[in-house]
Amino acid sequence: MLRHAGTSEASVRVAVDGAVHVEVADRGNGPAGGDGGSGIAGMRRRAESVGGQLSAGPREGGGFLVRAELPA
Repeated sequence: MLRHAGTSEASVRVAVDGAVHVEVADRGNGPAGGDGGSGIAGMRRRAESVGGQLSAGPREGGGFLVRAELPA
């Protein structure tokens, strides 16, 4: 977290209700510049490859939020 967001804390929530919902949120600076990794685009491709979806972007009030919904 510290490397990319500038913060050492994040919240992680997982729920299952016919699908698996994962939410990771922080109050950091948002994504850092590209470092050659697959990052958000790679996470999105992996979610879609199993029939899921992923969204990622700035949080209202600051920080960053990643949400994924995956088949159970």
